[in-house]
Amino acid sequence: MNPLTEQADFEALRSRLHRAIPGGAHTYSRGDDQFPSIAPPLFVRGKGAYSWDSTGRRYLDYGMALRAVTLGYADDRVNAAAVAEMEKGVNLTRATMTELAAAETLIDLIPSVDMVKFAKNGSNVTTAAIKIARAYTGKRYVCIPRQQPFFSFDDWFIGTTPLTRGIPAEQSSATLIFDYNDIGSLRALLDAHPGEIAAVMLEPATTLTPCVPGCEGQAGWPERPCTSCSKTGQNFLQQVQALCRSSGALFILDEMITGFRWHLAGAQTFFGVQPDLTTFGKGMANGFSVAAVGGRREVMEVGSIDHPGTERTFLLSTTHGAEMTGLGAFIETARIYREEDVTGHLWSYGKQLRAGMTELAARHGLTQYFQIDGPAISLNYVTRDSSGAVSLPLRTLFAQELLKQGVMMPWIAVSQAHGQTELQLTMEAFDKAMEVYARALDAGVEKFLQGPAIRPVFRPRN
Repeated sequence: MNPLTEQADFEALRSRLHRAIPGGAHTYSRGDDQFPSIAPPLFVRGKGAYSWDSTGRRYLDYGMALRAVTLGYADDRVNAAAVAEMEKGVNLTRATMTELAAAETLIDLIPSVDMVKFAKNGSNVTTAAIKIARAYTGKRYVCIPRQQPFFSFDDWFIGTTPLTRGIPAEQSSATLIFDYNDIGSLRALLDAHPGEIAAVMLEPATTLTPCVPGCEGQAGWPERPCTSCSKTGQNFLQQVQALCRSSGALFILDEMITGFRWHLAGAQTFFGVQPDLTTFGKGMANGFSVAAVGGRREVMEVGSIDHPGTERTFLLSTTHGAEMTGLGAFIETARIYREEDVTGHLWSYGKQLRAGMTELAARHGLTQYFQIDGPAISLNYVTRDSSGAVSLPLRTLFAQELLKQGVMMPWIAVSQAHGQTELQLTMEAFDKAMEVYARALDAGVEKFLQGPAIRPVFRPRN
């Protein structure tokens, strides 16, 4: 198709999207302002590590449905399991055997989980975890780290961002902010609100890990589990856990992204902690809509109905939380993980990807201006201008040039379907993108960028 015709078709589709759907998508991370202007506004289908747009063009995909797909799109085994559950009726009037099997599967996988409630979205279960903590402890405040950008679409969290329109201040006034990897900042909140902290919620790791400075240089870091710290005796998560135990606050890990990537039993096992509550989602069912909050029995039982006379907590009640198709997909995904060392492949591919991109950036003389950040399982690329400042226009240009080569990389999420063929394709596309990147540093990015630069999701104005 002629590029001009293709772009015109894209614009027509984009217009239809924004006329029908506020924001043009059902997740802000999928919005037009998060991608180069040449990116297709719609995908039609996906298979393995690839997605196809409305013109039939194929893209090697590193977005992987916002990190929700870990085996690959349309995995035949997972699809077959979901179809088998569909034939049973999808969603019945009482709890189902599938629901019980899925709950017992998660309990068997995760050492800290004795009981579990399922839902369809991550925000549902993180908010449920906060409610559980407040019901169990009788306390008000919740602490979260400023370095982690998203926990829920509910007001208790969004009210702490610049996007406060429509949110009464009192809805988020009980959410307190500390700094990841700074135990002193968390201790200061506990000291300022003695006996009033219900919970501390955080992701175990992002590109930032709970390891002390200097650990990055150790052999094998952190491709092997880090359950104790040779430098301090405790990593940051272990420090948070100890502080929560001593203060009476619940220790909550949000494993929406780390779960089913860092380790089969969660990043909590990788880093040697046992939270009171954990939330999961995204990769647990290879893209099917399944999320979960689980934890130790004493805490989770605030939502039980089989203890006569105890005060009731309306914990989490969702019609579609126990939909059998998604839960069947989760059970099958867990089976594949057990039998095929999926997490081992994700670590290995990420390590190769980081090495290849780092080498090519150096070959183009761009080591100071294009960097790969984070451990192999959680990579991020950082783009810098000629002054060394982080640059969103250059990030957009890099993603734009990869798109021209058939690679979509808004961020880096790897699946089991990414193999050596995909690695080679990525390196070839990356090499060409670096050529343009180097020229843009010299001549100015605006001469090469087609359309506006991507923008932060959490900004007060469009």
